[in-house]
Amino acid sequence: QVQLVESGGGLVQPGGSLRLSCAASGRLLSRNIMGWYRQAPGEQRELIASIRADATTNYAGRFTHSKDNTRTKMYLQKNSLEPEDTAVYYCNAVPPRSVYWGQGTQVTVSS
Repeated sequence: QVQLVESGGGLVQPGGSLRLSCAASGRLLSRNIMGWYRQAPGEQRELIASIRADATTNYAGRFTHSKDNTRTKMYLQKNSLEPEDTAVYYCNAVPPRSVYWGQGTQVTVSS
């Protein structure tokens, strides 16, 4: 059964950086468009970045989205964090599949 495990969150000061990791079992990352989602307090979960199976960026906005060479991990990076980036961050396929939702990783941007 495919599992996705997010990590790397924590408390970050405004202006700081984040680098989140998503570890995937199976060949999910090498066969699907994958995305990073986030859910801020009181808001709906939203897609913020996606990457194609061949590791080319599909959409990243203010983020940098990448995969490692083994295609078992993907990463999300962002500099100049703002309090508005406070959220739980998740990885999943695009479109998302309910069975793939993990626990997410909490990022809190605060001084």
